[in-house]
Amino acid sequence: MHTSALKKALLILTLILSALPLLASREGGQDSISVSLVTCWPGREVYSLCGHEAIRVQGVVDGHPIDSVWNYGMFDFTEPNFVYRFVKGETDYHVAGYPFAWFMPEYVYSGRRVVEQVLNFSQDESRKLLGMLRQESLPENRTYRYNYVKDNCATRPLARVDSAATERIVYPDNINYGTFRKVMRKYHQNYPWYQFGIDLALGSAMDRPIRARDEMFAPVEMMQKVGGAHFADGRQVVSETNVLYEGVAEAVLPPTPWWKTPLAVFSVLFVLSLAVCAYARRYPVMLRTAATIWFSVLGVAGCIIAFLVLFSQHEGTSPNILILWMNPLLLILSVALWIKKVRIAAVVLVWYETIVTALMLIVWAFALRSLNIAILPIAATTFVYSAVLAWNMHNQKKNEEYSINGALRTGHGQRRGSGVSGRTGASKARGRNRN
Repeated sequence: MHTSALKKALLILTLILSALPLLASREGGQDSISVSLVTCWPGREVYSLCGHEAIRVQGVVDGHPIDSVWNYGMFDFTEPNFVYRFVKGETDYHVAGYPFAWFMPEYVYSGRRVVEQVLNFSQDESRKLLGMLRQESLPENRTYRYNYVKDNCATRPLARVDSAATERIVYPDNINYGTFRKVMRKYHQNYPWYQFGIDLALGSAMDRPIRARDEMFAPVEMMQKVGGAHFADGRQVVSETNVLYEGVAEAVLPPTPWWKTPLAVFSVLFVLSLAVCAYARRYPVMLRTAATIWFSVLGVAGCIIAFLVLFSQHEGTSPNILILWMNPLLLILSVALWIKKVRIAAVVLVWYETIVTALMLIVWAFALRSLNIAILPIAATTFVYSAVLAWNMHNQKKNEEYSINGALRTGHGQRRGSGVSGRTGASKARGRNRN
């Protein structure tokens, strides 16, 4: 109850503070505006893990007071086929301008820190930026094709600031992470299952070296680099930094307990696979059942990966080396294990999985891909089931060959014995007849 009352009080205070510039500008009446970048820290929701960025414009324009925010992170969950289009990489975001007083309450309520960087822009540069924002927010211009790392709510404002500046802006060239994946992992560190899904879906394109500017797709990284930027003539880009809301530690989830992480869960499943395989000779049905469940789950995951590799427009989804062993063929294998008529398909697939997963483990040992450590027990479990099944099928085939050969030898011997007895009986009969 106390926390709820405090949040309401903060909301009211924020609205009052947001209205003060408007009151002051009414008294002055002289045209003068300032523009600033507003950085919002990460939140609890998946879409807010890297934070958010917006542009604020306040002052007096043509005799009218304004205090507006321009937000490139607007999207609509209710759009037709939103999830399908998002996975396929056809997500459309749009920019919208609205009163700044409407912007802050969301972040105050969720406890997310908000920092404003006032830009050292001239009036002409500020007006130019405002004109660009107004033009882009028109219904016919406001929609753009969202890209998680190349064209998002942070990179768009940064590009508009660069375009409005008369002098070239020079940003710090220090590289803190080096790849897109490492930047994401920094902000997803308390969400291991989400990062695990990201690492499954996004391939080696996320591991290519990137520039310092590329790291600015994450709003907080962008804020830090903008704070150290300067114009070509030597002036600092940021003239003033204001903390609009301090935020609280509870704005993001606490670290996930180790025993709930993907690594812990899949390590347990790996140990269980070893136990199942230890009794494989005594309980072959148990082995096939466990392997069928495992391959079915991986096959479904493989269908998603295959879709992302073959059809998604996300540049980071292809190439993805995981598709070599985590693919839709595992669904065929899970069925072929139970049908004798297609046993040859099962034999081929289990040997394929055994060889490929073994090679993958060797490749990852040399760090050719930025591996999510939780994938190791998955690959190891796949290797164990495949190898044991391959060995059992090989032994079963040998046993069947021995049985067939033994039956043939026995049948041949019986036929030979019957022939001898018949000839002996006939000779004795002829002897009796001669007597």
